[in-house]
Amino acid sequence: MEGDKGTVCVTGGTGFIASWVIKSLLQEGYSVRTTVRADPENKRDLSFLTSLPGAAEKLKILSADLSDPNSFDAAIEGSKAVLHVATPVDFQNKESEEAITERSINGAVGILKACLRSKTVKRVVYTSSASTVVFNGQEMDMMDESFWTDVDFVRQKLSPNAHSYIISKTWTERAVLEFGAQHGLDVVTVIPSFVVGPFICPKFPGSVRTSLALVLGNQSEYSVLLNFSMVHVDDVARAHIFLLEYPDAKGRYNCSSDTISLEKLSEFLGGKYPEFPIPSPESLGEIKGMKCPGLSSKKLLETGFEFKNGVEEMFDGAIQCCKEKGYL
Repeated sequence: MEGDKGTVCVTGGTGFIASWVIKSLLQEGYSVRTTVRADPENKRDLSFLTSLPGAAEKLKILSADLSDPNSFDAAIEGSKAVLHVATPVDFQNKESEEAITERSINGAVGILKACLRSKTVKRVVYTSSASTVVFNGQEMDMMDESFWTDVDFVRQKLSPNAHSYIISKTWTERAVLEFGAQHGLDVVTVIPSFVVGPFICPKFPGSVRTSLALVLGNQSEYSVLLNFSMVHVDDVARAHIFLLEYPDAKGRYNCSSDTISLEKLSEFLGGKYPEFPIPSPESLGEIKGMKCPGLSSKKLLETGFEFKNGVEEMFDGAIQCCKEKGYL
């Protein structure tokens, strides 16, 4: 097909970031294969993907599961790149941290092995998280990609509810970079901070919900926003595609455009959206918690990448989308 840039495989296609990445790849002229978990009874509505512009001609949806890494072979075969966005998440805390970490690592490494078998995959971009960088007990304003989360620190200092996600992401990112180096496979990781903005997936993304804690009145999440680093979902998707295409990409890339304090966020939201009862900056002075460092995106910006959206676009997009979908 004219203008076809080749086929890219995106894992975890129903998620917040992955669905936006698929939308962006189709816009850029790529053919896309995406994987979703099996749905034997066809109960899941995937029309939010199949109705994307270009999807009828250029999107194929296949079943695969991180518990069975070989299930990704069909989606990866013949692809020029793989964007591994899927991650096992257990919000009910029904599984042990070890089980989730094992599934995450085995799934990711299995996908990398399928990339080697394919003989066509030129690069893998793995979607990591700021939680693989910032939790190490060092008090700094900003951290670059040389910092790694300390798993012992996480176990000692953070709520057990957060352990499995943070620890599985940290060990999985280390594992994919190590596997790539050992086997001569070109692996790059993208490390977004809180991803904010509109969403096309049916589920309310956790990062958007947390970012809107002051709007929704979710007081239990205020402490997460004490020093809040964020990035627009469209910029995250563009960073994935940029790093897929940028010939000299190597290693880890932080992807975060803005950091704002809880008080400043309250000032901004109160001034911009008077229809919501936003708590005053003064009333938030007593909130206690860990002030996370910001993520420095200097390495990504030095490649020539540019962020196109700021705080205003992130919250405008998120709030408008939540109104349309009935969350506000």
